Amino acid sequence: MTTLQQEIIEKLGVKPTIDVDEEIRRRVQFLKDYVLQAGATGLLIAISGGVDSAVATGLCKRATDELSKETGKEYITLGVFQPYGRQEDIHHSYEVAEAFQLTHKVETNIEDAVDEIALETEQAFKALKIHRHLSRAGKGNVKARTRMVVQYALAFDLNLLVVGTDHASEALTGFFTKWGDGAVDLTPLSTLNKRQVRELARRLGVPASIVDKAPTAGLWEGQTDEGELGVTYEDNSSYLEGKEIDPQAKENLEKRYLRTQHKRQPIPGI
Repeated sequence: MTTLQQEIIEKLGVKPTIDVDEEIRRRVQFLKDYVLQAGATGLLIAISGGVDSAVATGLCKRATDELSKETGKEYITLGVFQPYGRQEDIHHSYEVAEAFQLTHKVETNIEDAVDEIALETEQAFKALKIHRHLSRAGKGNVKARTRMVVQYALAFDLNLLVVGTDHASEALTGFFTKWGDGAVDLTPLSTLNKRQVRELARRLGVPASIVDKAPTAGLWEGQTDEGELGVTYEDNSSYLEGKEIDPQAKENLEKRYLRTQHKRQPIPGI
C-alpha cells in the first residue's frame, strides 16, 4: 500500500472490515444524539431509489422511532421523492418508504424549477454575447442544487435536519455536487465504502432490487456512476480497504481524489 493510499484511507476513516450490527447501532445513535443536540423534531431524507439513500432512510427511521419511544415525544423521518419530470425508477423510492414503514413522505417534482433556472442562465449567456446553451453537466448540477433548496425549505419550517447520503467511495472521487447533494446537516454513511453500504443495506432489509441496481446520480438519462467515473465500485471499495487493485484504476482514483480536494475542504478565506 502506497503512502498516498494510506493517507486517503485515514483521512476518510474507512475500516478494512466492519461489524455490520455495530455500525448500524453506532450510526443510529449518532443520528439520535444530533437530533437531541439540535433541538430538532426529526430528520429529512431524500429517497432517490438507490441503495445509499435507502440505507440512510433505514437508519433515520430507527433513530426517530427510538427517540419517540424513549422520550414520549413524536420524532419523525420525512422521506422526500424528487423526480425531474418522469423518473423511470421512482417506484424504488416508494418501495424504500414502504420497506421502512414511513408514515411521513412527499413527492416534489423539480422539473419546472430547474427548467426556469436553466432558461434564466441561458438568457444571461445571451446578455453576455455568449452563444451557447447550459451544458448537460451544468444542468445536472442545477438539478442537484434545486433538490437541496426544496429539502431545506421543508426542513426549515418543519424543524428537521437534512440527512446526506454521501459515503467514502464518493468522497474518494469527489463524485458529488458541491452545494448540491454535498450540502447537508449530517452524513451518517461518511466512513463507509460502497461495499460496506451494501452490507448495511442487506441487514437493514433494503429490497434486493435496490441493493443490486447500478448506482446513478440521476442527473441525466442513462447516466451511471461507474460509467462516468471509469472505475468500478468494487475497485473503489477495495482501494479504501487497503487492497491492491488494477494499477490503471488506482491511478484514476488517486488523480480524482487530488483534483477534487476543494470539494472536501471548508471554504478558504484570508
